[in-house]
Amino acid sequence: MTEAAVRILLCDDHAVVRAGLLALLGSEPDIEVVGEAGTGEEAVAMAAKLRPDVVLMDLQLGPGIDGVQATRSISATGIHVLVLTTYDTDADIARAIAAGATGYLLKAERPEELFAAIRAAAQGRTTLSPPVASRVMNQMRGAAPPTLTARELDILAQLAQGLGNRDIARALFISQATVKTHLGRIYDKLGVDTRAGAVAVAKEQRLLS
Repeated sequence: MTEAAVRILLCDDHAVVRAGLLALLGSEPDIEVVGEAGTGEEAVAMAAKLRPDVVLMDLQLGPGIDGVQATRSISATGIHVLVLTTYDTDADIARAIAAGATGYLLKAERPEELFAAIRAAAQGRTTLSPPVASRVMNQMRGAAPPTLTARELDILAQLAQGLGNRDIARALFISQATVKTHLGRIYDKLGVDTRAGAVAVAKEQRLLS
């Protein structure tokens, strides 16, 4: 291990994924894994203790704070965070970058791309997977913010209260099939694929009163 080795903290809730990354990164003489975290809370605590050069962060971490929240806390301390995830929706990308992520890489990338991204992140340089870069560019070209109908906003408000499709249908006096149709349109407009994602984006864009 060289003195100039990039010190890495891994954060992923799957032990098998962490083991694979540990073996992969161990093949590079200038990269040293100094810790592993399985939750967002662990990542924040270990980053404060170990002060790595880069935290390799997954977005979906199970119960507790997610990767975006952990990224926000860690990047605020001056430590670089490189997101490594399978998720590439507009909402996930926007939230991670807004939280201070230095780079955003997809797990489908080749190992050489990961190594290069880690070294770039250690120097504070941004690296984005090609699909992610394309989405970011499209957003920067002035894509208009999503416009939701009054009914879609009503359903979003019910989602934010944690109601399921049946309860939403009852509350709004519509069928469950209609709820599902509206949900599909909401997901498309917000660039998400989960109920939690829809609520998170709606809050960030102040779509919920």
